Amino acid sequence: MEKITSLNSPHIERVKALLGSRGKKTRDSESTFVVEGIQAVREAINPKLNEGLSLKTIYVTEVGLKKLYSAIGQQVLEGLDIVDVSEQVMNAMADSQTPQGILALCSTKSLKLSDLWKLEPKKIAFFWQIQDPGNAGTVIRTADACGFDAVIFSEESVDIFNPKTVRASVGSLWHIPVIPNVKIDEFMDICLSRNAQIYALSANGSQTLDSEFVTKTVKDPSIWIFGNEARGLPELPQEVKTVSIPMKGFAESLNVASAAAIVLHSVGLSL
Repeated sequence: MEKITSLNSPHIERVKALLGSRGKKTRDSESTFVVEGIQAVREAINPKLNEGLSLKTIYVTEVGLKKLYSAIGQQVLEGLDIVDVSEQVMNAMADSQTPQGILALCSTKSLKLSDLWKLEPKKIAFFWQIQDPGNAGTVIRTADACGFDAVIFSEESVDIFNPKTVRASVGSLWHIPVIPNVKIDEFMDICLSRNAQIYALSANGSQTLDSEFVTKTVKDPSIWIFGNEARGLPELPQEVKTVSIPMKGFAESLNVASAAAIVLHSVGLSL
């Protein structure tokens, strides 16, 4: 394949537009987002989901291509749109400070809420207006690791295809359904109609998260709601039970990623 060496290449311009300050608008209009690094690109090539995000183009340096061959095998890469670029072009494209020589463009197509119920999920994590892209990626990765069936983000949450979110998820976007822009009122109505147990994390919860509570009280399907980093939770239906995380120290609260890690691990590995 011909190597791209010019720093005036339109390929660089396109990738930078997807990553820049107006990147969300470009990602939405082109239905495309950027993935960097061997681990994330490997998962994009071999996703665990039957449908969802799909791979469009892979940009590699000579070193990056060797990494892909070693991690995946040359035969798997046959038929994929692979573009060879110089180290300088990769550095100009990449958002990370230390590029690994591998960058890909993927489709932003993801499952819709109506598609999720066909999978009969048992455990779902719902995040209301989460704002920090690193936290968003971390909770996706945590939910994946803890065996949750889906992650849902409300309206006015961070873009799940933000480059920082994608990096922090470390490939888990291709392991677990992640559904953005869901109206919490509509979601609550659906969950209640399906007789799901709904729990919301609160510092003043009526229940305390401990092993006895999880094993004796919580039943599938269950929904776990986490509030905004600064404003906490919105008003929720009276059927929603509030749960607090016990703490021995003097800290008043945990950030949303830390709280989610404790809850998702407690629930995901106990049920």
